[in-house]
This record gives sequence, C-alpha cells and structure tokens, in this order.
Amino acid sequence: MRKRYKMLSLLKKYQTTMEKEEKKVNEGLKIATILLALLLAGSLFYIYKISDEAKTTEVKLVSEKDKILSDLEALKAEYDIAINEKTALSDELVAEREKIESLIAELEKANGDLASLQRFKKEALNLRREKESLMAQNEELKKENTKLTVKIDSTNVVLKEVVVKNETLTQENSNLNSTVEKGSQLIVVNPKVEAYKIKSSGKEVLTEKGSRADQIKVCFTIAENKIAKEQEKVYYIQIIDSKNNVLGEKKTVTYGELILTYSMESKVSFKNKTLNVCEAVVNKDGFEKGSYTINIFDGSVLVSSSALTLK
Repeated sequence: MRKRYKMLSLLKKYQTTMEKEEKKVNEGLKIATILLALLLAGSLFYIYKISDEAKTTEVKLVSEKDKILSDLEALKAEYDIAINEKTALSDELVAEREKIESLIAELEKANGDLASLQRFKKEALNLRREKESLMAQNEELKKENTKLTVKIDSTNVVLKEVVVKNETLTQENSNLNSTVEKGSQLIVVNPKVEAYKIKSSGKEVLTEKGSRADQIKVCFTIAENKIAKEQEKVYYIQIIDSKNNVLGEKKTVTYGELILTYSMESKVSFKNKTLNVCEAVVNKDGFEKGSYTINIFDGSVLVSSSALTLK
C-alpha cells in the first residue's frame, strides 16, 4: 500500500511538473508569436516607408528633371533672341546655344538619377552664368553700335551737306567755266562783202556790175576779248554763186562726217585787241550777175553769213 501510495504521489508530482512545463512552453510560444508578429509588422512598415520614400524621391527627381529642362529651354530661347539681333558676338552666341541644345538632348535620354541630375543642374547653372556674361557684353556692343550709328548718321548728314555744297560748287564752277569758255570765244562781227574793179594803178574801185568786177572782197572784224588767249586762228571763207558753185580755191577740210569746201582761208594772229580782217577772191574775167552767199567758218562752226548781189 505504501508503495502504491508513493507511486501515485510521484505520478501526481510528475503530472504537476509536466503541466508547469507545458504552461511555460505555451507562454513561450505566445511570446514568440507576439515577437514574430511585431517583427512582421515592423518589416511591413519599413517596406511601406521605403516604398513611399522611393515614390516621393521619384516624383522629386522627375520634377527636378522637368525644371532643368524648362530652364534650358528658356535659356535657349533667350539665345535665339540675342542671335537674331546679329551683333559682333553672334558666333559666340550660336556656339553657346549649340551647347544648350546638346545638353537638352542628353538630359532627355538620361535615366534621371540623383547624381546625373546634379551634374545636369550644375552644367545648366554654368551655362546660365556664361549666358549672363555674354549678354552683358552683347548689351555693351549694342550700346556702342547705337553710339556709332548716331555718329555715322551725323557724319552722313554732314557728308550729304558737303556733297550738296560740292555739287553746287561744281555746278557753279561748271557754269563759270562754261561762261568763261563762251566768253573767251572769238566773235566775228561787221561782215562786209563788196565787188571791186582794180585799176592799173592798183586803186580799187567799188562796183555793182559783175562783168566789171575783178575781185570779191570779204571783210570782217574780230571783236576785242580780254579773257581770250592770244592765239593763231584760221577762218574758212566760202563764196557760193547763184548756181550753188563754190568760187575760189575750192579746197576741202573734213570734220567727222562733215566735208567743208571753201573759197579761201584767212589766218589771223589774235592778241586780245580788235582785229580787222579782209580776204578776196580774184577773177580777171569778172563775175556773173546774180546773188552770192558768203559764209565764214571757225572750224566747222558757221560764225557769220552775208550776201552780195551783182548786176
């Protein structure tokens, strides 16, 4: 009996011990489950937070990329305006615009990570600074060009005035030269044509009868001219009868297409003073009655004309 009681007592203790151990195990499992749940929740929260931050970062990167692109496009537009003004810096401005276009093309193809965007942002900033420097120089050049334009306009006005004055003076000089040239020309005046009978004594007797006349004398006066040069002159005298025949030597002189047939020439030495000249065509057999025309030429220019009628 005692032995059996003892066995029961031991068995009871063992059951009690096992219950305690089982209770401890269950409590441990509960704690482990709680810890695992907490770890899982923490992991999920961490993953969510990382995902959210990644999305936020992606949005920021896209926004930053768009902003850089917008700044570069605006910078390019400013260069377009400056280049159209065609200043001395046009080549430099075109070169900078090409750099911007190249950077825009590169940025559009880029993945848009933070490091590359920082590089693009830095290059865009450098291009902006370079643009400000070039634009400042461009403005100075435009101001200088404006000043030069004003000076050129003023100079052109003065030059136009000078040209007008010179043209006026040239015209006046031309008019003066023309006046002097005209004034220096020798003038033939007082033409006189008469027929004479020459007696054995040499005396000349005026006659109106052609059959009695031995010569037709042509006289004229070269007027005094103080501004004319002293010169040797040749005048051609032409006597034409009623049948349109040229009397006298019947020599010719050519001026271009003009052929002048003359009766005699008169060589004179003009020394600025009035000069009386007489020349004669002689015919011992007399002259036919009728009308005669007498022309005096200075070169090819007819300077005097008169007539004579013989009975």
